[in-house]
Amino acid sequence: MVEDQVLDRAYAALADPTRRHLIETLRQGDARITDLAAPLPMTFAGVSRHIGVLESAGLIRREVRGREHWVSMRSEGLVAAQHWIDEQTRFWSVRADALADRLRRPSKGQDR
Repeated sequence: MVEDQVLDRAYAALADPTRRHLIETLRQGDARITDLAAPLPMTFAGVSRHIGVLESAGLIRREVRGREHWVSMRSEGLVAAQHWIDEQTRFWSVRADALADRLRRPSKGQDR
């Protein structure tokens, strides 16, 4: 059930558009929290709370360098979420293919 908790935290974190924006911004590389907060229409404390949620979900890592807090991506959290999606996709694709095959076959008693 630990894996379920990891997924729950990751998906809950990704459900918020501000947090997704922060993750997208980190594609450019590590960033200071102050730089991440600057373009957002919220307080620094609000951004810091979002950072905390992403950190708790294992999606980012915070590092203190001198007086500044830097944030970087942790791909492990996204990999776990993607793995779950991939498993579900494989399962349901097989089911959908089987149903499509069944629907293409004529049923018993149907004129041919």
